[in-house]
Amino acid sequence: MASTSSNQRGAAARPMRAAICVLAAMLATPLAVAQTEAASPAEQPPAAASPKPCSTCGKVESVRAIQSSKPASGVGAVAGGVVGGVIGHQIGSGRGRTVATVAGAAGGAYAGNKVEKKKNTKTVYEVSVRMQDGSMRTVQTTTAPPVGQAVTLKGNELQAAGSKKK
Repeated sequence: MASTSSNQRGAAARPMRAAICVLAAMLATPLAVAQTEAASPAEQPPAAASPKPCSTCGKVESVRAIQSSKPASGVGAVAGGVVGGVIGHQIGSGRGRTVATVAGAAGGAYAGNKVEKKKNTKTVYEVSVRMQDGSMRTVQTTTAPPVGQAVTLKGNELQAAGSKKK
């Protein structure tokens, strides 16, 4: 009977030994992985270097229309005064004709000056561009790009990003 009881004790001890082995393996695995990672930093891939921002690339942040005009030369006022005087001279007789001529010349000069100023006025656009490096640049153009458009600055000239204009 002695052999039977030792077999029973051995059979009961086997699951206990197996559980201890499994527990020891589980506890040793994270330690081994941590030691391996700490021991071999050279094997890890190098961190990707952040790309250098483009110094001429940016996005349109705002567009403002500005009326620009050259000063009037006086040609419009003179021409308008002459035409107005001729038309005024056609009206009335005597002193009335003189008054109509002077009034026509004055009105014509005023109107001619306004026409010349309007002819010399043009619209330019002040465009603010947020550059990739974070700075803000402002340029004037004759066309208004849409807000949010990616652009490239060449000197003081805007160009839509991706266009091949030279």
